[in-house]
Amino acid sequence: MYEHAARSIDSSLATGSHGLPLMGTGDWNDGMNNVGAQGKGESVWMGWFLLSTIEAFAPFAETRGDGDRAQRWRQHADDLRAALDGEAGWDGEWYRRGYYDDGTPLGTRTSEECRIDVIAQSWSVLANASNRQHAAAAMDAVEKYLVMHDKGIALLLTPPFDRTPKDPGYIKGYPPGIRENGGQYTHGATWSVFALAQLGQGNRAGQLFDRLNPINHSRSAAAIERYRVEPYVACADVYSVKPYVGCGGWTWYTGSAAWIYRAGLEAILGFHLQGDRLLINPCIPRDWSHYEITYCRHGDKDTLTRYEITVENPDHVCSGVAKLELDGAVPSQGAGESPGIALVDDGKTHQVRIVLGNAHRRPE
Repeated sequence: MYEHAARSIDSSLATGSHGLPLMGTGDWNDGMNNVGAQGKGESVWMGWFLLSTIEAFAPFAETRGDGDRAQRWRQHADDLRAALDGEAGWDGEWYRRGYYDDGTPLGTRTSEECRIDVIAQSWSVLANASNRQHAAAAMDAVEKYLVMHDKGIALLLTPPFDRTPKDPGYIKGYPPGIRENGGQYTHGATWSVFALAQLGQGNRAGQLFDRLNPINHSRSAAAIERYRVEPYVACADVYSVKPYVGCGGWTWYTGSAAWIYRAGLEAILGFHLQGDRLLINPCIPRDWSHYEITYCRHGDKDTLTRYEITVENPDHVCSGVAKLELDGAVPSQGAGESPGIALVDDGKTHQVRIVLGNAHRRPE
């Protein structure tokens, strides 16, 4: 299993003329299957994703005695980070999406179509871009250009592909504003919730989550008529161009459902399981005064242990844990352990109390 994963990273280290990963016949967006079909096109998003993967996986290589491989990955990550935050990746207000085989940039302010693409922005935050000012500005651009506040839609890219002489792939075969071609593609849009939370912007993270939450398309008879699909399950895409603005597409979409669930539970409520430890690190809207989570843990001996978690926000901040208590006491933490709570399987009910505080207030 380890070798399979390691080889997947090894096979991803080739770069193009701008020092970015090769796009091939599509990266996450398989509809962009002609951008790099000749083997020269490059992907900015893939660069961020690869950085994040190396950061997470290199420690496993080192603990297995595969240090030379990990060192090679880390050196590649350093070079890649420089390219992404340099002229190859940064476009002045947001990050580019990539480059066609002939070197034409994709996702740049000079483009008539696909001027900005959301996943190249959100993943700059998730991959811990060296230039945090660039990453924050990129998410501001997402808010400005890709969120249709009046329609409750978060676009994947804009403007849609339509008349450009370039052929990005089958994405252009969709009508403008449909699915990946400039509609809301929920899977990709949800990563922005994680990015905003990582920036400490709980108000914006909560607002975007509300837009992606399908139940909010049923607030009125007019909204239901516009949405036209089930408001109680995740929707893969929402159309963004007249006469179908706000109309839902493919529902019961498990990929989007899983990411929406994680965005709410992990990015906003801050619930993170790390092995046998629990970390609560919320980033919530300021006006939330408190919330509760009940976590049921099944043990090896068929025991059921309950953790009743209460998070209080007396100072109305977005993030920052000021106090953590387990059953009325401050939990002990061993050397080298991640902060949080050591989970047990004792069949009992435990009370966890967390208080957010002013000392950790971050600018919104």
